[in-house]
Amino acid sequence: MKTYVRMTLVGSFALSLMTSCISDKRIIYLQGADEAYATPKNIDQAYELKVQKDDQLAISVASQDKELIEPFNNNTLIGGGVNGYTGTNTANTTSGVSYFRVDLNGEIAFPIFGQLKVEGLTTKEVSQLIQNLLRNGDATHDAFIKDAIVNTKVMSFKVTILGDVKAPGTQTFTGERLTLLEAIGRAGDLNNSAKREHVQVVREEDGKRVVYDIDLRDQASIFQSPAYYLQQNDVVYVKPNKSVRVKGSTSYTLLSVSSTLVSMVVSIVSLIVAINK
Repeated sequence: MKTYVRMTLVGSFALSLMTSCISDKRIIYLQGADEAYATPKNIDQAYELKVQKDDQLAISVASQDKELIEPFNNNTLIGGGVNGYTGTNTANTTSGVSYFRVDLNGEIAFPIFGQLKVEGLTTKEVSQLIQNLLRNGDATHDAFIKDAIVNTKVMSFKVTILGDVKAPGTQTFTGERLTLLEAIGRAGDLNNSAKREHVQVVREEDGKRVVYDIDLRDQASIFQSPAYYLQQNDVVYVKPNKSVRVKGSTSYTLLSVSSTLVSMVVSIVSLIVAINK
């Protein structure tokens, strides 16, 4: 009888080790955030997007005089927008309207003023650049629209989430502020088998490829990372934990079989003990 009891205890202990091998500290996000942010802190990082090569930009031009914006109401520009004076929408949004593509030189071909360098600028800076040209002219062009109001939006903001998440794939975002945590949430969160301490963000900066390594368990690693605010075309990769391999592999199969066998042994021993009581 004692032997059976001993076997039951040993089997139960082994099973508990196999099913509870992941401690809370390995899976909890933002550890230490409650202490670090007990007193509110200012956000130092700016999250404004910078225009990149191959971006698609939607640029709207508004004016009190509809005739003045006619040259911009064509199929390379969304002209109009909400009129700052009347509050009415004068945009030409008919089918076939396309956007400005930023070429390999970081420029867009803008009506009347020609090639404009926009790479590296924020959307606000692009709007201000074009608005100043329309209102004040340049060395070869007179002022064109004295009351011009310009708005710019990036239409190609997308990021890709790969690896050990519930819904990997490419996400298209309509705003200009997307954090790493938001993107992971959109991907359905990490699987239990994912490595939270080594999440990588691959980014292209100034013609170079940069990889940021982030520990989701550490609030400082997340909030202080340059990759906390994602940029267009970022790739987020979540590594799987070594203890859990791809389903169908030898390690995964052995773990599953071992767990099943231990459960069966515990059940059989428990039944024998019950019968012999």
